Amino acid sequence: MAFSLGLILVIVGGAELFTGNNLLAMAWASRWISSAAVLRNWGIVYIGNLVGAVGTAVLVVAAGQYAFGGGSVGAVALATAATKVGYGPAQAFVLGILCNGLVCLAVWLTYSARTTGGRILAIVPPIAAFVAMGFEHSVANMYFIPVGMLIRAVAPASFWASIDAAPADYAALDWAGLLGNLVPVTLGNIVGGTILVGAVYWLVYLRSKR
Repeated sequence: MAFSLGLILVIVGGAELFTGNNLLAMAWASRWISSAAVLRNWGIVYIGNLVGAVGTAVLVVAAGQYAFGGGSVGAVALATAATKVGYGPAQAFVLGILCNGLVCLAVWLTYSARTTGGRILAIVPPIAAFVAMGFEHSVANMYFIPVGMLIRAVAPASFWASIDAAPADYAALDWAGLLGNLVPVTLGNIVGGTILVGAVYWLVYLRSKR
């Protein structure tokens, strides 16, 4: 649900999302933009998404939201982050491919809509599918993993007592765990967006017009 809202901000509000911008590969293949322009866009948007995601994580943890529901909200956040850093590089890479194939498909589907409501409806099935199937999205993980890291670092003893756990139980939630997830997932997202969607639709619709 939260990611659907985020993509709505991109599609309707004109924001920029790194994974959706992987479709710039289609313009690159048509020689409308240079390789340097693609990499510059990806780099700037990736950093911007990272700053926004981590900043949101800081605000959420500072608000004490993790303590809601007797600590159940924080327990779920920790479990989610721990699951993500627990994937091996190969698995995280493939999960990233599958994820961004669906995300970029959602973006592509909005091009067929003629109304704002139609664009919103178009993104729901692919996004719901990737979330339900547990695929990995780099920008989403820029939030989920730092939230777990911050809870582990700042949550008081009363929180840990409420969920019957300890910070040591989540030792993998550190910088190594964050990078170990983001690097393969980001590479997988690039492959999924540029090849599974971008290259396929470019070959079908744009190759003859190049």
